[in-house]
Amino acid sequence: MRQRFGPEPTTARIARSAAPGCAPKWEDDRVLSRYPPGEHRRVLLVEDDDGDAFLVRELLAEVDPDVELTVLDSVDAVLRSGELERSDCVLLDLNLPGTTGLDGLRAVLRADSIAAVCVLTGLDDEHLGTAAVAAGAQDYLVKGKADGEVLVRAIRYAVERRRAEASLLRLREEQLAAAESSRLERGLLPSPLLAGSPVRAHTFYRSGRTRAVIGGDFFDAVLGPSGTVHAIVGDVCGHGPDEAALGALLRVSWRALVLAGVEEPQILPKLQQVLVSERHERGLFTTAATVALTELDDGSGGLHALVRLAGHPPPLVLGRAPHPVAPPIGLPLGILPNAEWAAAEVTLQPGWAMLLHTDGLIEGRGADPDELLWTEGLIDVLAAEQDSDLDRLPERLVERAEQLNGGALVDDVAILLLSHDAAPSDAAPAGLVLGAGERA
Repeated sequence: MRQRFGPEPTTARIARSAAPGCAPKWEDDRVLSRYPPGEHRRVLLVEDDDGDAFLVRELLAEVDPDVELTVLDSVDAVLRSGELERSDCVLLDLNLPGTTGLDGLRAVLRADSIAAVCVLTGLDDEHLGTAAVAAGAQDYLVKGKADGEVLVRAIRYAVERRRAEASLLRLREEQLAAAESSRLERGLLPSPLLAGSPVRAHTFYRSGRTRAVIGGDFFDAVLGPSGTVHAIVGDVCGHGPDEAALGALLRVSWRALVLAGVEEPQILPKLQQVLVSERHERGLFTTAATVALTELDDGSGGLHALVRLAGHPPPLVLGRAPHPVAPPIGLPLGILPNAEWAAAEVTLQPGWAMLLHTDGLIEGRGADPDELLWTEGLIDVLAAEQDSDLDRLPERLVERAEQLNGGALVDDVAILLLSHDAAPSDAAPAGLVLGAGERA
């Protein structure tokens, strides 16, 4: 025979505890069983006994009249009705038509894995209660031992626990998605292909986007099939994920053009064609600086450098007196279809080093707080850092720029420092990549 709720309803107990002329004595913690003012709970009771359903409705109404109760008599009815997704909490009897043991609980949780389900049954079985909680129930309540206050508290706690679990699940999913995105973005960052060349690359990259690994800035350096070392630093205007994706596409396209043996004067025009074809906004443009390095024929170990600028800050030749290599600055890529980019030529002696960078490095405040750092200020910083190790120099430049700026640089920063490699090898190039907000 099924166990029913206790014979003395809550109203009787309250009336019995009240002396003439005195208010009823509510338990001190009863206020905790109420929901915040104006907050309603939609509760679904799955119960095939009309008497028990009536008692549950009365018990809930006495303690919290804001609870909206819906009653269905079987798990099949629950699954057909759509009430499950509209309910905050489910009170589920285990002794229902068509189900045995925990089958009904499992069916409900299969239909909605985040449903807050409290088992409410006449089966006072400790082992069954443990099994129910292990299967996903938030609580196990026995009808003869549960009054209105216990029911309301169990409903409230079940809903809040399930909310917390759902929040943790969403957080975990977001963390996994962020980690996957980070791995993908790191895979889009370049590893300069300079093995066998007399050039070594020292790099630094940091996105200005929060929690991002790459932004719209890009860089690369590749030994071409003719023995010429090609290098590029570029900046897609904008700071969103679309610009970051376009920057990665342009870098990969530039590398493909170099490795395919496209003549150096044709690389920027071809890259502009890619930009115009792939950009998501008609007015989107990209600045770039390219360098082509070829060994001199005199056996001195020096290099001949060909530099082109498409609306980009000029490269700087390092040494006791750092100075820019400044050809006429052409238009950024994507402005005019027939644009041309003139070249400047310079000879680099053995022991040379050349710095390419994006404007994020020089757009913070300079030594004069009323002026930006710009190329002139960067030259002063380079002169002060002329004895720094080249492997550490890109990172040091960012640190010095942030000190002058009085805080973090807000734009993407890409630095490609090329230097003479007296002993070319297959060793991986030195480099540092930081996510937004990270510090070395």
